[in-house]
Amino acid sequence: MSQEFPIGSKVRVIALPPYVKTADPMPMLRPPDIITIGEEGIVLDRRPGGYWGVRFTRGAFLIDSQYIESTEHPLQSQSDSE
Repeated sequence: MSQEFPIGSKVRVIALPPYVKTADPMPMLRPPDIITIGEEGIVLDRRPGGYWGVRFTRGAFLIDSQYIESTEHPLQSQSDSE
């Protein structure tokens, strides 16, 4: 049940994973507090296993789709209220 995000779209962190992995050629594990809940980033690419490469202010990380959501959803709710 992995979500799909277009490359270049903005996403928001909705939950912190137990750790994050850098999106470098030689990935490293980092503590989860390097990103924050609500922080927005830009989708760089799709990786195997449901992971997405996302550029945040403190670097690019591999994030499982269950921890992020698209920021385009609020736009749909605004058009529904009209």
